[in-house]
Amino acid sequence: MAATEIPSVDDYIASFPVEVQAILQQVRKTIHSVVPGAGETISYQIPTITLDGSSLLYFSGWKKHIAVYPVPTVDDELAAAIEPYLSGASTLKFPLAKPIPYELIARLAEAFVASRAAE
Repeated sequence: MAATEIPSVDDYIASFPVEVQAILQQVRKTIHSVVPGAGETISYQIPTITLDGSSLLYFSGWKKHIAVYPVPTVDDELAAAIEPYLSGASTLKFPLAKPIPYELIARLAEAFVASRAAE
């Protein structure tokens, strides 16, 4: 991915190989399906899901994984489910060589919304 200005989430996704584009589109669709009224923009040169005009979560594509960040406050059950994907304190990496756990990404998106509502 070039370090140039990315005008839209569609342009960001289109910059990846076709097989990765399909995964990024499904991540995007999964998040939008559980975040009513979500918007999107590019921030920090990556797709950013917004809610009520402010950033909620980010996702990005890399050579060997898809990332979602930051990690929201989660309950013990969800913490156990995301543990294999944790990379540092607030990044989740989903390897492209394995099936992407879209259901888990949906649960994370729901946790982001719940965390925002609790603020």
